[in-house]
Amino acid sequence: MCDDELIPPRADMTEDQWLRDEAVRPAEGAAAPRTTGRTVPWVNRRTLLGGAVAGAALGVLPLGAAGRTAAAASPAGEDGAFPFPERPGREGEFAVLVTGDAGTGDEAQYAVAAAARDVCRAEGVGLAVGLGDNIYENGPESDHDSEFQDKFEKPNAGIDVPWLMVLGNHDCSGLIPGSGGDPSRGDREVAYAATSRRWYMPERYYSVPVPADRPLVEFFAIDTIPWSSYVAQTDPEYRWDGPYMRGQREWLDGALRASRARWKIVLGHHPYLNNGKHGSAGAYDGFTIGHYTSGVHLKEMYEEVVLGRADLILSGHDHTSQLLEPTARTGGTRQVVCGASGKTGDGKAHFGHPAAWQNFSDHGFMLLKVSGAALTLDAYTVDVATRKATRAHRIRTTTPVGGARVGAPV
Repeated sequence: MCDDELIPPRADMTEDQWLRDEAVRPAEGAAAPRTTGRTVPWVNRRTLLGGAVAGAALGVLPLGAAGRTAAAASPAGEDGAFPFPERPGREGEFAVLVTGDAGTGDEAQYAVAAAARDVCRAEGVGLAVGLGDNIYENGPESDHDSEFQDKFEKPNAGIDVPWLMVLGNHDCSGLIPGSGGDPSRGDREVAYAATSRRWYMPERYYSVPVPADRPLVEFFAIDTIPWSSYVAQTDPEYRWDGPYMRGQREWLDGALRASRARWKIVLGHHPYLNNGKHGSAGAYDGFTIGHYTSGVHLKEMYEEVVLGRADLILSGHDHTSQLLEPTARTGGTRQVVCGASGKTGDGKAHFGHPAAWQNFSDHGFMLLKVSGAALTLDAYTVDVATRKATRAHRIRTTTPVGGARVGAPV
């Protein structure tokens, strides 16, 4: 959701209730409900319904028959896809571009991509990450929607590497853009991966070890949407405690346990901790009740499955750049927010989680470098007018959270 978008007037409404509830249009003279301390731009229900009519008409792709298990990437690439890196670069590091909330198709996205392309060439980037909200505002209408070209392929031309993609709330819009109310729409982005050289999404959640034969780092891409949608899920498959979410949690727990990589990185659209206006899991946008809007079950999952086991959580959702500090609360896991590749925040911190560096105003991206000795993250800001990037901060981690694993390079 963005500055000019709504959040629910009450937690865990269905989309139908949200669209019809009189709270969407307060009575004349009545105060708007308090959300996160910011003024919600109320709109007439009819206007909102008109803007959502495209979402109401969408068809649903059937779930694939393949199991949602970890997918190992093919180093050689398949069907013309750009190959995964097999060896580190000249500095002995695997270099990975990190972007989030990029898919606007506007000048800012193209400027950030152009600046990132220059850095990628200079640094020998062999892999990229897209942290969700890949296709604003409603997600794709089909697996061959032209928006894939306008909001992904064209901006990123020249960054010719595999992109590990995860789903965002806008990618799974239902009646209301950005609500996350129709998770099944994400299947269109999975299907698109079969025809793109860049876009890598073999399942809605998956893992990728790099290099594949003797992994130094493993990425675990997850689908956070049904745990933290702005509306209650009505499809039993995608309820917070339904078969899809139970299966994903069991998979992630087992995959992290089984991984022999030295470094482990979880990719998910919604952050665990966040100093931006959306707040942290369990209290998203000021909500602390309900199964969905607050993200309470995503908070539980992060705390019970990820913290103390993964070195990094890379997230978007908030249109800011944040390198938060690992703490006792996180079990040494560092939360990174990289969601300013297409849109920007409101210019101020709303919460006070310890941070090595954070920026709430500028567009930007990050560069992750992985070696046996360290994880390094460089945060870049981008001047849209000149399409130039400036490295704003660097952090370096030398000790894996879980310790070195048997068989992992040292």
